[in-house]
Amino acid sequence: MPLYEHVFLARQDVSAQQVEQLVEQYKGLIEGAGGTVGKVENWGLRSLAYRIKKNRKAHYTLMNIEAPHAAVAEMERQMGLSEDVLRYMTFRVDELEEEPSAMMQKRDRDDRRGGGRGDRGDRGDRPGGSRPPRRAEGE
Repeated sequence: MPLYEHVFLARQDVSAQQVEQLVEQYKGLIEGAGGTVGKVENWGLRSLAYRIKKNRKAHYTLMNIEAPHAAVAEMERQMGLSEDVLRYMTFRVDELEEEPSAMMQKRDRDDRRGGGRGDRGDRGDRPGGSRPPRRAEGE
């Protein structure tokens, strides 16, 4: 059976639970047609590069699918009819990645980095931090 990576964007005003319900709905559709859904990654609420249907943000979700083309086409048709799905894209791939995607690896790297200044620390030429102390008016 062909292998696919499928990414869809859900509206920003739907909750994370509703996004999970969408995933379960499409997963059931794929499995009902004889396919399987492997890894599902929720990339969270992210900013869009440009507004889509008056939305500036969207919930991104990645699904690894092994299914016949007809099942994927039916899923895409239903996504096109859904008001909650802004965009979707399906890629046919030679093999599915089982490790975390590049988006999840980036998030892990950002989480490990920590504070706002990263690993650089505070400025050495200013005591106690990176900003000079404020002066009272009239000094």
